[in-house]
Amino acid sequence: MLLSIAKSLLFISACFFVVLPSGAAEQRRILWAHVYELSEPLHQRALWAAGEIEKRTQGRYKIDVFPMSTLGKEAQLNQSLSLGIVDIIYTGTSFAAQNFPALSIPELPYAFRDFEHWQDFSQSQLFFDMADEYRERSNGNHILGCSYYGQRHLTSNFPVIEPEQMKNLKVRVPNASVYKVFPKAMSANASPIAFSEVYLALQQGVVDAQENPLPTIRAKKFYEVNKHINLTGHIFGSILTLASDRLWKELSNEDQEIFSDVLAQAARGVTEDTRIIEDELIGWFKSQGVTVNTVNRNAFREQTLPFHAEHKVRMGADYYQRLQDI
Repeated sequence: MLLSIAKSLLFISACFFVVLPSGAAEQRRILWAHVYELSEPLHQRALWAAGEIEKRTQGRYKIDVFPMSTLGKEAQLNQSLSLGIVDIIYTGTSFAAQNFPALSIPELPYAFRDFEHWQDFSQSQLFFDMADEYRERSNGNHILGCSYYGQRHLTSNFPVIEPEQMKNLKVRVPNASVYKVFPKAMSANASPIAFSEVYLALQQGVVDAQENPLPTIRAKKFYEVNKHINLTGHIFGSILTLASDRLWKELSNEDQEIFSDVLAQAARGVTEDTRIIEDELIGWFKSQGVTVNTVNRNAFREQTLPFHAEHKVRMGADYYQRLQDI
């Protein structure tokens, strides 16, 4: 499957060099691929960045954005980036962590105290150091942006205000060890189920609950089959903007500065948009008859933190401590 996608992408990429009229520079067509919906801030800001880069480079670079897994699922896109088949992607930190496990540390539940802690991390020397080490371990892929993806909250069919109310709850989680920490800490049962099957699993009672950011809960209509949203805020999600080493080496120093500036600005825009949407969605869910519960978040956090111990050594104890010290 991946080989077939790779061949198709190589064909597309080969077609994306355009000779402009006499006297004009050759135009390089760039492939930017991601898995998100057309309406999401990630896609909208990618379109903005594509236009801004074309303008600032006087048309020498034109970026074509392929959303909604058009060029492959997230794992495939990460491989395609390392092979130089696509030029830019969005990816969650848990996927990038396959090359550099320390990138999973920010996804540990309650690794961040609040949004300000996440924001400080995304602009910190720690983040830049992690980006440098990731580049060394991933065939030169460059992290050029870090976007806020939202807080992950628990949905269920009854209120979950205190940790003990999660005992024995069957919670759907993505199939990555970092997402199983929170249910385990609450004595719940983590059930990895494919994202496309979550709605049906909730509807049929295969699982009792799931966890995702508010925009995802709305987009995937999970509120139709779970009538309570419990504001656990256990993970502050991050989406990275990655550029391939092949693309980076093609750019002049001046163009590298343009790409870096525009993609970092786009990432900040995604963060701002997502924060606004999160705030608005609380009222929207209530208008749909969904009960939004404020939880004892300190109790959830205190019960979860001891479960970090078994993961932080594998991920990088020094990086973990530096995150807590911010």
